[in-house]
Amino acid sequence: MSTQPGTARRWIVAARLFALPASTMPVIFGTVAAVTTGGAVFHSGLFLAALLAMVLLHTGANMLSDVTDFNAGLDREATPVSGAIVRGYLTDRQVRRAAILLLIIGSLIGLWLVRQVGLPLLWIGLAGVLIGVSYTLGPALKYHALGDLAVFLDFGILGAVGAWTVQTGHPSFLPALWAVPMSLLVVGILHANNWRDIATDRERAGITTVAALLGDRGSLVYYGVLIFAPFILVTLLVGAGRCAAWGLPWPTLLVWLAFPMALGRWRKARRRASPAQPMDFITLDGATAQLNLAFGLLCTAGFVIYRIIGRGL
Repeated sequence: MSTQPGTARRWIVAARLFALPASTMPVIFGTVAAVTTGGAVFHSGLFLAALLAMVLLHTGANMLSDVTDFNAGLDREATPVSGAIVRGYLTDRQVRRAAILLLIIGSLIGLWLVRQVGLPLLWIGLAGVLIGVSYTLGPALKYHALGDLAVFLDFGILGAVGAWTVQTGHPSFLPALWAVPMSLLVVGILHANNWRDIATDRERAGITTVAALLGDRGSLVYYGVLIFAPFILVTLLVGAGRCAAWGLPWPTLLVWLAFPMALGRWRKARRRASPAQPMDFITLDGATAQLNLAFGLLCTAGFVIYRIIGRGL
């Protein structure tokens, strides 16, 4: 009897859906921020189109990354967060074709949005697509210690600024500044993955990640900064809001409700050599993605509460 999953299950695995909150959260956050503090009138159709475009582009980029990694001899052993190629569900050719199709459809939706909103969105979207494709192709940013910066920009800053622009019609530095905390957590997801793979990456010539440069001990410190600094930054930005227009609304301090989750991930990171559960460190990237989702939702909820309760409190 075959142990291969059904066709739908294979493509769900190929899409790496567990990672999608990292890309959708900036769109949701940027949209809510634009409506609650940017004076925008909520356009549901534009929001859904922007969200769909981001999902398709992120999924396509992830699948393209899986193909490149597999062909480079990386990620040959299946883990709970592996893609469909490593598991033998789909061939690299099938996944590559699907990735290209998703990137094309996502780009077409983006061009439709540009027509609705204006040229400023084109430059934001173009930068995002170029970074996403260059992540594994061409200069292969992820293999030259630039993957962290690429993810920080693509699935954090640019996503939030783009969503803000879709709703308001013009870009602003505010969503870029406010998205920094959750963007660091997105980098934390990638770093947890690269940290786990330091040993195998070193065996392949020409592959360098920030984790590989830092080594195990340095990666622990870096991971701590990535998951704890966002809470400090939100607090500082809320404090700045008392005297500056670029400060965060005070209800965004709700993010501290996610702090116990950060502590839990930190404990798993520190106990990587002797984990409480065998898969704790191996699945640290997925656990960090959960932290990012909780943090982003709480921060976004803070904007909604700010709008409902009022600005004077």
